[in-house]
Amino acid sequence: MVGKNPVLLLVLLLFSFTTFSQSTYLPLDSKHQIFIERMELKAQTDSTLNFSSIQPYNRKFLTEAFSKIEDEKVVHIDKVDQYNLRSFLMANKEWSSKASAQMLSKRNPLKKFYASPVNFFETNQSDFFLAVNPVLYFQYGQEKDYDKKLVINSRGVSVRGLIGGKVGFATQVTDNQERGPLFFQEKIQNNGWRALPGVGFFKDFKDDVSINDYFDARGYFTFNATGYIDVQFGFDKNFIGNGYRSLFLSDWGNSYLFAKLNTRIWKFNYQNLYMELMPQFKKEGDTLLDRKYAAMHHLSINVTPKLNIGFFEGIIFSRKNHFDYAYLNPIIFYRHIEGNAGSPDNALAGLDFKWNPLRRTQLYGQFLLDEFILSKIKNNTGNWTNKFAIQLGAKYVDAFGVKHLDLQVEANRVRPFTYSHSDSVSNYTHYNQPLAHPLGANFEEFLAIANYQPYPRLNLNTKFFYYKKGLDSSGLNFGGNIFRTYNSRNGDDGFFLANGNKVTCTNIIFNLSYEMKQNLFFDLGFTSRKFFNTKANTTTSSTIFQAAMRLNIGRREYDF
Repeated sequence: MVGKNPVLLLVLLLFSFTTFSQSTYLPLDSKHQIFIERMELKAQTDSTLNFSSIQPYNRKFLTEAFSKIEDEKVVHIDKVDQYNLRSFLMANKEWSSKASAQMLSKRNPLKKFYASPVNFFETNQSDFFLAVNPVLYFQYGQEKDYDKKLVINSRGVSVRGLIGGKVGFATQVTDNQERGPLFFQEKIQNNGWRALPGVGFFKDFKDDVSINDYFDARGYFTFNATGYIDVQFGFDKNFIGNGYRSLFLSDWGNSYLFAKLNTRIWKFNYQNLYMELMPQFKKEGDTLLDRKYAAMHHLSINVTPKLNIGFFEGIIFSRKNHFDYAYLNPIIFYRHIEGNAGSPDNALAGLDFKWNPLRRTQLYGQFLLDEFILSKIKNNTGNWTNKFAIQLGAKYVDAFGVKHLDLQVEANRVRPFTYSHSDSVSNYTHYNQPLAHPLGANFEEFLAIANYQPYPRLNLNTKFFYYKKGLDSSGLNFGGNIFRTYNSRNGDDGFFLANGNKVTCTNIIFNLSYEMKQNLFFDLGFTSRKFFNTKANTTTSSTIFQAAMRLNIGRREYDF
């Protein structure tokens, strides 16, 4: 069995080496995300924080970086940042030298439970650390002109720990029922496949097609093969980039089986990621679904204390349900391997950067190259082979002198047919969802985010999204649906951005969160979305009000 799964074999071989001190990772929806970005921009030149394009974040590395920032007074810490810093250190007490009596609950009638304000149950011994927490999410909402209530009902548990300081493990399991907004339900119904955005497999709840019933289970174990190489193996998500979106690999879709090697030394961070994915399918009864595979690597370099540059390469391939051993090579360019195999696979390459020109500001971006012909670009004929994507963005913390007002703007442009392939298997997707941007291809998007934390426990967040996208029309493939083979196109030229049936969408989301206790949030939300279809000359509007209670889980976003 192991011999048929080279990803697992690779992990077992690495695990046979002597292991060193190891850490688990912050969840991708962690409440500390905003604080991490603030400290990164305010510290400007911290070598650990400048490697933040690879997510999820290593708990040990972040804890060491924040402790250093506090001890050396690199950043001024006011009462709000002090609250966030203390909350972070409490949540990562296994790596914090500042773990002391002040991190214990002052009033603890439960004794063994919530001895720490962060964890329901925690034990921190010299050779064993364990933290266990309940996961709860109850949301109730109303959408204008919709007679059913919007609901989220999630219950579960999260567990993480360390064994001997050398092997880490983490898991989160939730049982969920969700009735999302009408445009969310329409997205599920229109694609014709059984895939829930961000999750994957689901069932109808008690024959009610408007309620999605799903079980979400993620987990991994991690260890350190040498003093510089971290290994992670599990079923979860990853993210590569510095923006809200990623054109390389995002966490928007479903989880997947993966093995990850991360090498950090001097000014370099080099990550290898091997993934088992699923091609598009229409599930009809209980059946074994096919598999496809991906291999990616990303090299991040701190060129200067304020400038980080990354190089990305990824490839999606199918070998009739078995991995291609050649792609286990962690160093050589995948495009060369793909050429030796006869060039049957979907190869992409990219460049990203992050630059902190001034204190409290950051510029970032990504360029993804799928395929191009230089002469066709010069001729500007809209040739289908010119498949690439561009992202540019900026962040500004304590904007205009207002403490804890953090702003972000971002633009994303993806050419038609980017991420698609000559067959319907090797496209850049997993479980009927895109691996990168949720809109697929043939679009441009602008987004703006404002986050304001006037008091330690109060957070106000506003997000603005606008995009225009070209849909297929009259059965013609205009390059926006990355699940379709590009061989189904009609002609070679005339494929410009958002051509076809152009649609536009404006989505404004406002959320107010109050943290009553550590990781216990009460939310109020408002969403206003307008979707205009040019061909049909119709506008669909959504106005939504929501209230929620969350414990140890991030907020569900309908940001498309």
